[in-house]
Amino acid sequence: MAASSHNPFPRSPNPSTRSYDSSSVSSATSPRPQVQLLGNLMSSNARTNTSQTPQPIGIPPMPPATQTGFQPYTPVTATSVMGRDSLPPTESVASTPGLSSAQLSANVSAQKRAYRQRRKDPSCDACRERKVKCDATETTSCSECSSRNVKCQFTKETNRRMSSIKQVQDLEKQIERVRRENSNLRRTLSERGEPMDIEVEGADQSPQPLLPELNSEPRRRKRAAPLLQDPSRARVAFRNFSKGVLKPPAPYRQPQTVIATFDHPRPPLPPKAAVDKLLHTYYGAAHIMMPILHWPTLQHQVEELYQNTTDLQRVPVSWHSMFFAVLAVGSLFSNDPYPDRTLRATEFLEASRSLTDPWNNDFDLDNVRASFLTSVALNELNLKSGAWTWLGTAVRSAQDLDLHLEVVGVRSRVEADMRRRVWWAIYILDRALSMELGHPFMIDDADCDVALPEPFDDHFLHTEGPVCPPNVAPLTHFLHGIINVARSYSAMRKAFSNPIIEPPRLATFDNHFVSCQKMFPEACEANNGSLIAPHMLMPLAYLLSSRLLLHRHNLAPGCPPEARNDAIQQCKATAIETANLIARTNATLADTATALLVTHIFRSTLFLLLTGCYDLASTCLRALKSIDVRRDIVIPCGRFLSFFLQILGAKQRDLLTGLPRSATPGFPPALPDPRAVQEALSKDEELLIYVSADMQANIETSWVWIGAEREAPLTTPPSSTGGGLAHPDNRTGLSAEERKDWGGWDNLIDLTMSLASGVASPAPGYAPRAQTLPPIKVEQGANIPGGGTTEIGGSSRNSPTAGAASGSRSTERISIANII
Repeated sequence: MAASSHNPFPRSPNPSTRSYDSSSVSSATSPRPQVQLLGNLMSSNARTNTSQTPQPIGIPPMPPATQTGFQPYTPVTATSVMGRDSLPPTESVASTPGLSSAQLSANVSAQKRAYRQRRKDPSCDACRERKVKCDATETTSCSECSSRNVKCQFTKETNRRMSSIKQVQDLEKQIERVRRENSNLRRTLSERGEPMDIEVEGADQSPQPLLPELNSEPRRRKRAAPLLQDPSRARVAFRNFSKGVLKPPAPYRQPQTVIATFDHPRPPLPPKAAVDKLLHTYYGAAHIMMPILHWPTLQHQVEELYQNTTDLQRVPVSWHSMFFAVLAVGSLFSNDPYPDRTLRATEFLEASRSLTDPWNNDFDLDNVRASFLTSVALNELNLKSGAWTWLGTAVRSAQDLDLHLEVVGVRSRVEADMRRRVWWAIYILDRALSMELGHPFMIDDADCDVALPEPFDDHFLHTEGPVCPPNVAPLTHFLHGIINVARSYSAMRKAFSNPIIEPPRLATFDNHFVSCQKMFPEACEANNGSLIAPHMLMPLAYLLSSRLLLHRHNLAPGCPPEARNDAIQQCKATAIETANLIARTNATLADTATALLVTHIFRSTLFLLLTGCYDLASTCLRALKSIDVRRDIVIPCGRFLSFFLQILGAKQRDLLTGLPRSATPGFPPALPDPRAVQEALSKDEELLIYVSADMQANIETSWVWIGAEREAPLTTPPSSTGGGLAHPDNRTGLSAEERKDWGGWDNLIDLTMSLASGVASPAPGYAPRAQTLPPIKVEQGANIPGGGTTEIGGSSRNSPTAGAASGSRSTERISIANII
């Protein structure tokens, strides 16, 4: 009902200052408050004398389905148009946000009295007491009250109680209607592909994340409209008088004369033969994945550098810094012996850092490259926090050069494509390192519209455009395939914000990853049996690692048992594919494996061991053995795997003892069903914590640290060796003793094969442990499969095959390989 403009009826002005006190009642004879409608969400109402439909108080207005955006929330300042059955009670309205007592008091005093439509409507107080007919109308008091000169008002508790019952029913209907309309609106926006960043009560999942199409260009951001007249005169004046006030966009900046330049002594150059070798290893390990350098141009610049080595000051300091960063990355992938390889890489990194101006205010593309390559090298050295920091420098300096935007002012096709390649390489490292560390992304997709790099190798790119001979593959690097994988990380991160990723969403990601895998050579497919080169696994590590991280999210204890079991099986499938690819390599991974590939092999090994795929786990262990100290993260991974294998073996023996056995007369008792043993291991909460591995490094996804704040703080002895790039303690996080106390790779492979071939049954009277196992220490040099001993919680326990050497213990063997 529309708001009325006449004065309130004279019989009951209701001077109360409360928003809606006991002197008013939600009935046909009570005054109707005027409203401000909340939108067109409601489409019908039982009352015919209202021009618009009622809306619950306190619910923000929802836009119609045809509207593309959401209106900002506006606090409600007046009550909704409701009939007598839908007005809120006193306490509800009085507590409504944005509704002052003075406002509502004025509104109530200015309203008409609702018309009484049914005989069962409650009478006024005086008529109820005298038990006479009440003929109050919309605007006048009843005749009884008028003749007796008393107030005609409604304050009885029965009236309020009657109204409360009806209003609750009406509000429940309206809430249900709002939910239906909201669901329809969300579905409409989802079909249009429009984001919807609101929270809905009772919704467990956010809207389905949108994955970009393969090789699709980012959405172009809006630019300012051009002027009709030529602004060249204003441009010259603006460029002159804006100095010191602002910088023009990067493509339109002009070099400025700087009085004081960064002049650091130039480090000596390494021998030319060593440089050529390091450039070759850099090309085979880093450039084929992230070609941020125009290789013919770099080779020409290096030749010019070594033609005159006496005057190094002529070389731009930014290029010189970038050059040493390239040599550092190349050193990490060379076949030089350890530790010479690492020491030389750290020397090059120090030389590159010494040529970096910490107060630089005018960046160029080589500054960005130097910071990016330093981050890459630190990541390979297992200094991930340092890599994260240097990557931040690369991101900010790249954004200062507008590399994240597609520009039209670049005159050379080579320079334009190098800008794109540098940006997309930074984007990939930001996504990969953020996912590994559990940190937020530094780059927002909505801020970027730079185009994809041109699909040509460096030697086909020229100033005027690419030139590719016929019958020659124009593209041999993997940058485009890695970009397609990295662009899915934003949707993955949104999916990780939910406690569980539902199967339909997982299927969407899996289909996208299948499409991404087709971007790689045919030999990389899982059903292909041909041999592959080791360097092919480096770009594939982005795809395989993403798939494993996606499904591993459902391993958290808050997920249902079915979801956790599916997560284990999906991670196992990815691990099997990884092991098969490793088995198909035609050479060792020693000199080509990246830190990302090593970490993925480590995660795959954990799932293969948990699910009983011991032969494939041995394949992964042999790959890690071949890499060994060439990557600083390998030794910590081996130490963790040694601990996990001992825990796994101990729990397996406990299960073989505790599970029921079938007995046949005349024969010794049979061992428990291997499938039951494997199923119990897959459900063991302690093992799942260990298998989750680096999930426990993120405060949002970890659950092992819950309650640790109640424990006594741990005291770590101060390090006497200090930090620095060259010291292995800083790179591995382990002391010299800890790097040797886990037994070595041969010990792990033998222990894995002993689990695959059989398990010695415990002696009579052996009781499985119920308590949690303490940390395990392997005696250095102990031959576990051959009958040695292993320290478990300070007590010596026979190894799995020790029973065969003991005359007092009968042995039974069980094969549990490839059960699942």
